Amino acid sequence: MINPTEVVPGVLFYSYYAAMRKEKVAFLEHNILVMQISGRFTMETASERFSMEQGELLLIHRNQLGELTKTPLNGEDYQTIVICLKEDLLRQIALEEQIEIGGKYTGPLNILIPGNDFLRAFFQSVMPYVRHPDEKVTNAVGLLKVKEAVQLLLHTMPELKDFLFDFSAPYKMDLEKFMLSNFHFNIPVEKFARLTGRSLAAFKRDFQKIFDKAPRQWLQDKRLLEACHLIEKKHRKPSAIYLDLGFESLSHFSHSFKRKFGLTPTELFEREKHIHH
Repeated sequence: MINPTEVVPGVLFYSYYAAMRKEKVAFLEHNILVMQISGRFTMETASERFSMEQGELLLIHRNQLGELTKTPLNGEDYQTIVICLKEDLLRQIALEEQIEIGGKYTGPLNILIPGNDFLRAFFQSVMPYVRHPDEKVTNAVGLLKVKEAVQLLLHTMPELKDFLFDFSAPYKMDLEKFMLSNFHFNIPVEKFARLTGRSLAAFKRDFQKIFDKAPRQWLQDKRLLEACHLIEKKHRKPSAIYLDLGFESLSHFSHSFKRKFGLTPTELFEREKHIHH
């Protein structure tokens, strides 16, 4: 089985894993509906942690950063169906159904949807497409499925209308607070800009004003200082922390660390170990 299978490209995914996987960072650009078939799905953002198991549904709001962990349970494979509710599609539904589009959505960003017969039957109806990915389903059928999902969500929780049909641009958020909570996510500066509701140029300008450094330089320094703190004060092994801090590889991390502090992370770790023994 390929991981994950795109049943309808860009819209309907089916993922299937046999072993636990941790995805360091996901930039969730669109609203997403996740149905857990088996195993446990855990998502952690800077402010929240969600976990769900078999039969549960989670609706995830667009423009978020999260760490995703996918764990098979009780010897079964991990299986999930993911429906991507892209903005152009939701706009199309709003037009067709003449849905009043509200203003900026201000409620919770991630909502566990109570399961019901309608939603369960809907996901059952998606399974044949998932089980026969070779029989290419036309996009038209895929779009019908997405429309059906949206209708059922609104039927289950009418208050989701504002969540789904909020097409406002992300607010310009407090850049300093946002960067201090999210600096360890390994994503391009362009995505940080978009998440804080700014163009790249405005982001760089505001950033320079607040931190007196260019974003890339600041991110590198901030991650290295955090690494230093974790090794010195928390006695964490360099190999256990570099990914969590947004470094691509251990060698890149060691090289940058040595350039900044004059010794490698391993040398610092060994030195601290001797001091404390």
